[in-house]
Amino acid sequence: MAIILFDDKAHQTLLPLTFTRPVADMRIGILTIAEKWAKHFNLEHSFHTQEYLQGKFPLVIEERNLFINGSVCPDEELLEAIVKLHGSEVLVKGGLFIAVKLNESDAKEFNVADFSKYKPIDYHGTFISIKYPEDIFKHNPVEIRKDYKLLTEGRTSTNISSTNTIMGDDIFVEEGAEAECSIFNTKIGPIYLGKNSQVWEGSAIRGSFALCNDSQVKMGSKIYSGTTIGPFCRIGGEVNNSVLWGYSSKGHEGYLGNSVLGEWCNIGADTNNSNLKNNYTEVKLWDYTTQHFRPTGMQFCGLIMADHAKCGINTMFNTGTVVGVGANVFGGGYPPNFIPDFGWGGKNHMELYRLDKMMDTAQRVFDRRDGRVFDDNEKAILTKVFELTQPYRRF
Repeated sequence: MAIILFDDKAHQTLLPLTFTRPVADMRIGILTIAEKWAKHFNLEHSFHTQEYLQGKFPLVIEERNLFINGSVCPDEELLEAIVKLHGSEVLVKGGLFIAVKLNESDAKEFNVADFSKYKPIDYHGTFISIKYPEDIFKHNPVEIRKDYKLLTEGRTSTNISSTNTIMGDDIFVEEGAEAECSIFNTKIGPIYLGKNSQVWEGSAIRGSFALCNDSQVKMGSKIYSGTTIGPFCRIGGEVNNSVLWGYSSKGHEGYLGNSVLGEWCNIGADTNNSNLKNNYTEVKLWDYTTQHFRPTGMQFCGLIMADHAKCGINTMFNTGTVVGVGANVFGGGYPPNFIPDFGWGGKNHMELYRLDKMMDTAQRVFDRRDGRVFDDNEKAILTKVFELTQPYRRF
């Protein structure tokens, strides 16, 4: 059986994070949503997503196929309900289509907007699904705990240096991970150190926390609960309840809180984001579907930054700022709460970041990473995103 993670309307409500990936490729907890399902079922996975993304995220159809909503995170009760589905049944909850099993011919005709030919089976349990960008850091502490159990159950952690201070017992260290002279507090949540990761001297980390493979926490860092650092990242300063997907850097002092960063992002030294308004009122975020600011229902909400976005030193991001794909932010003062995709500038002036110039930078960034190639698929996706986001650039 093949697992196929499909996009629904969440692909639009999660913009700009999903301009460059299917919904199920989002990281929440330790793993991406797709990796969670694949790990639970011990099966390969593929994606039913936007046509322009299929080159990088291909669709693979087998004789038997399990289509799962890419915005839904698995748990044991939900897995049990999906396993019990018959070929004519679709699992639903409150209008959300969760999963359906299809043969090869039906899979080729799959239409996310039409489940009328299948018998609906109501699911009465609860689960975590991701609809808006802020849902990622909101649910990250719970997903770290779930993934920690999924990845470590029945396994033995490697040893960690005796120069560290460890409070509690919920720490798991993968092969090749290193840490020296640091403090790990697991009393309120687990801590996971991925393969070949590093925690440098003098860092203080409170669980729940996940440091994925080949990433580094720099000296004297202060990391608070609910934080995930994806693979091949470098982090420093103060970080709270935030998710970096991978290949991104916040390597210097400055605060990052209640935030989500995509891949290939870079945060300049001494950059800070606000996650709480001075009047303590509800934070609003820019919504691509309405082209207006949407109430989040949250008092704490920081920075949402899409793939390939960068900012200069001493950047000050206001509460609830959205930075689009490929944007480059710099200059004094607070930049706008919405930086359009491929925007270049800051508070006083914003202009177009030409696609060819942005591609040149991306090429240099990829070249610094062994094994990563800025290939035709990457270029085609960015070219398409550049076209799709033109209406949002009003400069």
